[in-house]
Formats: sequence, structure tokens, C-alpha cells
Amino acid sequence: MALLGAQLVITLVMISIIQKVGPHYSLARWLLCSTGLIRYLYPTDSELRQLANIPKDQWKSKKGQRHLENGHQKKDTFHVPRNLDIQLETCTVSPLDVVHLRYYDEYQWLLDFTLYSIFVYVITEIYHSRFPEKNEINLSMMWCTLVIAFALKLLISLTTQYFKGEESVGERSTCIVTGFMYFLISMLVLIADESVLEVGLDAAYANFNETTSAFLSKQGLKSSGLLSKIVFKFFIAILCGFLGALFTFPGLRVAKMHWDLLKYFKENRVKQLLLNLSFVLPFILVVLWIKPVSRNYLTVRKFSSFSEPLLQPHTFESLRFTAVIITMLIKMVLTPWYLQAYLDMAYHRIEEQKKEAGRITNVDLQKRIAAVFYYLCVATLQYIIPLIICLNLTFMYKTLGGFSWKGVFDSEESCPIDSTSYLKHNDGPSSTLLQSITEFHMSVEDLKTVFNPIVFRGLFGFATWWCCFLYFATSSTGMVYQSYFTRS
Repeated sequence: MALLGAQLVITLVMISIIQKVGPHYSLARWLLCSTGLIRYLYPTDSELRQLANIPKDQWKSKKGQRHLENGHQKKDTFHVPRNLDIQLETCTVSPLDVVHLRYYDEYQWLLDFTLYSIFVYVITEIYHSRFPEKNEINLSMMWCTLVIAFALKLLISLTTQYFKGEESVGERSTCIVTGFMYFLISMLVLIADESVLEVGLDAAYANFNETTSAFLSKQGLKSSGLLSKIVFKFFIAILCGFLGALFTFPGLRVAKMHWDLLKYFKENRVKQLLLNLSFVLPFILVVLWIKPVSRNYLTVRKFSSFSEPLLQPHTFESLRFTAVIITMLIKMVLTPWYLQAYLDMAYHRIEEQKKEAGRITNVDLQKRIAAVFYYLCVATLQYIIPLIICLNLTFMYKTLGGFSWKGVFDSEESCPIDSTSYLKHNDGPSSTLLQSITEFHMSVEDLKTVFNPIVFRGLFGFATWWCCFLYFATSSTGMVYQSYFTRS
């Protein structure tokens, strides 16, 4: 039996494509430099002096007072009125502009690698649809796992920036408070009966304990299970709270950009409708896991004009993860709008500053404008990382959970998964070398039965639902903050 076969070929070909095509074509670079993004240029010192009506003789005296600090020439510092009538110049974002931005290398690697991973996944799914009987290791799951690992690593790196420095007390407190809040919410969700919220963890836990006990019994060990259900769900709740803290500031960032876009497109009803639809879609995804208003309504209830329910159970499952994928792709398509809304923050900062009294140094004013573009890749990562995580979790949920894409189009009922089918039994020890090798192979197969589709359905189904919930909850919290605590 081939363990890798075509899977290894697909992976090696994609690695070769990354090496050959990656340096020349980049989705990440195209997204920032070829979608028409406009950035704002900060005014130079001479422009600020002219606007502030500083006499030219003081320019010369200031130049004469320049001195070296640590071998570098110190920049002149002078004060200008805050309400100075500054008109910012604009230019299109170019590749030479973005290569020096913070987190640009990490952003480019993550987005490009995600694109290659999607290609591998799609090709693998097509291959398995043509040769369903091939019992090979699905290497596309390794690609998806790497994408999620890279995304979480970057999200942790971005979040730790809020814990550095003495000026980040508010951000640190926000992360800690939201982490505990989502920990408590996850505990309530995990305690809830699965007749209301079908996350599938109870079935996954029962199956995992059953198959684990059977596997250990074959190895000559006695066990009634590795973890109690309370401990199992407690550790999941801790991970949920940690993810909630990581998703907090990305959600607030998305809400701020969405709020600015709604104001910018207030005269365009079509674009406003599209934006609001993209904002509501994660909530619809969350509702799809609430059994009384989703599964029971679509797969059990019979309407007067129909003799059968609207959907078959397997069709509903396929429709659910398909809805997650479509939602994430729609939000990825709208990325340039949101990034432009972020870049427009430089303009809004100057407009708000014009309403203030007092004076500000030229350096601080220029930093306020330049910082927006300098952190463009950070804002982009905060926007796309939750989408990437949700998308790849859905891929793993579909594939490892044993679902089929045909469920959306095919009305034929698929065979249900029976937990007892994963409990295999050995015929006993053997003495020959060939039989020993066979026993070893059977032991590996028995180990694979511990992590079967029922377990994966519970774990990745809950992970997908929780990430969709976090995405909607954090962005909704940000919208509430924008509505009640910011000036219009």
C-alpha cells in the first residue's frame, strides 16, 4: 500500500513552484501595490515653516545650530500650530515603498504560503475525488497545519507588542480582560447541551476514550480513559480564552476600518449593503451551529408546500463548511477597501488635529502621518490572519471529518460514520519476521483509529465555530465602541 504516492508528488511540485515563482510573483505584493492603494505623504520641514510663516532668517539660524549626536546629524525641531491648514499630498503605494515596512517579510511569507497551500489542498481534493479508494496520507493537511501554525505565531507576535513598553497599559489590560471574558463564555458554551449547540465535542470525547482504551488494551495496558470530561473541557476553555485575547485587537481593527468605510460610502447604497452583508455573514455562520434554528429547521421540519425537509443531513453538513469558505473568500476580496480605509487614517488624524488648540513639534506631526503607512502590514495581518485561520480550520474540518463536497449537489445519503468500525482487533502475536512487520503495521493502523473522523469532527468543528464566533464577537464589540465612544 502506498502511504504517500501522488501526495508526495504534489507537495514536491508545489515546493519547486515556490522556489521558482515565489521571488517573481507574490499575491501579498500585488495586494498592496497593484490594487490602487493611496498613501498620504507627510509635509517636509520647509513646507511646515512656510505654512507656519516662520521667517527665513530663522531657518538659517536653525540650520547653523545643528550638531552631531552619536555621529549622526540631529534633526531640527520646531513648533507649529495644531490648527495649521495642512493639505496632505498622496501617491500610489509602490513595491519600493512596502519593502521597508514593519512585518512586511512575515506578511508576504504568510499570504503567499497560504495561497500555495490552497492550491495543494484543491489539487489533492480533486485527486481524491477521482481516486477515492487510494489509502494515502493526505499531505494537504500538513500544509494547512503549517499555515495555521504560522498565522498563530504571527498573531502572538503582534499581540505581545501590546505588552511591551510603559505606554501600553491599556492594551495589556484589554487583552487580559477579554481573555478571561472569552474563557468564561467558552465554559458556558462547553457546558451547554449539544441539543442546542452541536459542537460535537461530547461525541468526540466519548469516541476518543473508547478507542484509546481499546488501543491500550492491545498493548497490554489497562485504562478507562486518558482525561475526564471536565479536565478535557477545561483545557479547551483555556485555549478558547487565549484565542479570544489574540483575536481582540484584530477585531477592533476590522471594526474601525468598517466604520470608516460606512461613512465614506454613505451615499452609495450598494456598497453599504455589501459591507453590511460581509459584516453579518460571520453571525450567520455562528447560527448554523445552533441546532434548533439551523439543523432542525432545515433538515427536520417539514413545510406545508414540501413533503420532505428542505435539506438532507449530509447536505446540511456540506453546506455549512461551504458557507464558511464563501464568507472568508468574500472578506478577502474586500481587503483593498479595508486597507484604504486604514490608510485614510492619516488624513482623518490631520483633520481632527485642526480642531485642537496649542502647538506641536514638526517631528511629532510627521510621525503621526508616517506611522499610519509604516504599520500598514501590521493592519493587513490583523485583518487577514483571522480569515486564514478560519479558512484552514474549515479545510481540516471537512477533510479529516470525512465529509464530501458532493453533499451540496448530491441528494444521495452518504454512509454514516460508526464509532465501532474504528475498533479493530489483532489475531494474536506471530513468530516470523513477516508477521512481526504485519503486526507493527496493524499497530500503526490501530493508533490511527484513535484519531478518527468522529474525533476530528468534534475538535475541528468546535474550533471552526469558535473562531467564527470570535471574529464576529470582537468586530461587533469594536462597532459598539465606535458607535458610542468616538466622535463622528
